[in-house]
Amino acid sequence: MVVIATALLLLGASADPSFMDLGRRHCALFFGGELDKIWQNFSPEMKNALGSENNLRAFYEQTREQLGKETATIAETVEEVGALSVYLRTARFEKLDQLIHVQWAFDKKGVVAGFYIRPVQTEAPSKYLDYETRTKLELPFEGKWFVVWGGRTIAENYHAFTVDQRFAYDILMMKDGSTHAGDGKRNQDFYCFGERILAPGAGLVVVMENGVEDNIPGVMNPKQALGNHVILDHGSGEYSFLAHFKKGTVAVEKGQRVVTGDLLGLCGNSGNSSEPHLHCHLQNTPAFGLGEGLPAQFQGYLADGKPVSRGEPVKGQAIRRGQ
Repeated sequence: MVVIATALLLLGASADPSFMDLGRRHCALFFGGELDKIWQNFSPEMKNALGSENNLRAFYEQTREQLGKETATIAETVEEVGALSVYLRTARFEKLDQLIHVQWAFDKKGVVAGFYIRPVQTEAPSKYLDYETRTKLELPFEGKWFVVWGGRTIAENYHAFTVDQRFAYDILMMKDGSTHAGDGKRNQDFYCFGERILAPGAGLVVVMENGVEDNIPGVMNPKQALGNHVILDHGSGEYSFLAHFKKGTVAVEKGQRVVTGDLLGLCGNSGNSSEPHLHCHLQNTPAFGLGEGLPAQFQGYLADGKPVSRGEPVKGQAIRRGQ
């Protein structure tokens, strides 16, 4: 199944209910073959990513061939994603037993900023479900941050379908229910952009990258997925990956030893990232995409104001280091 555009950060806040109708209308237009109306409502970035209206039609023909007609709508949600409203439809189709997700992302004017159709994913199998983190990990930032993706199910954490990022986190800052001030068109509008990212535990820097350009919000760079990043070897068969640093701010070098709390760099929007945030995960090798994910249990932090001596943050929690 072809995926158009990119995965988006789902924050779980209720969006304007009018976007429910807009999502339904765009589903009807697409599956009804009225592609000219959809193309006219694509953002310039979407048009550029797709290339031409003919490519949209080719995707429509492929979808119709693989799925057939929709037979049942199982669920519909609308969630706010920074400055976007995301409509997600779970449906059944006549030619495939598996459930299908149809997602439309709209800006405040109702322009399409993202679109995909793909099978509903399930959690990757893991032999580490009962694993206890050996490294003493602390949250790798200062102040209060918000867990966008975190947990062990697809509903809590879209990373969970991948083997290496089975227990990954995406974390950012929010104020008054928003990730940014103003219209969110500049990285500087985002509250976490430029914030200090710290070593979550003691270790050796085995990989670092510092030269990847930061994205314009809403435009992603899947060819350099981690963007500017640091990989730490904790010396216990555990490797921390911290990604999407601001260009030129990584403060450590390969071969350098760090202790918990050392500055690694500043939060940015490089790599496969739709807006400034921190991606972090733990795995059993230093090779991105080739290892197996490990649970990352942090110690001594506050979740929604309550102390946690040791735990795994989950989607929707506001977290900070313990006082």
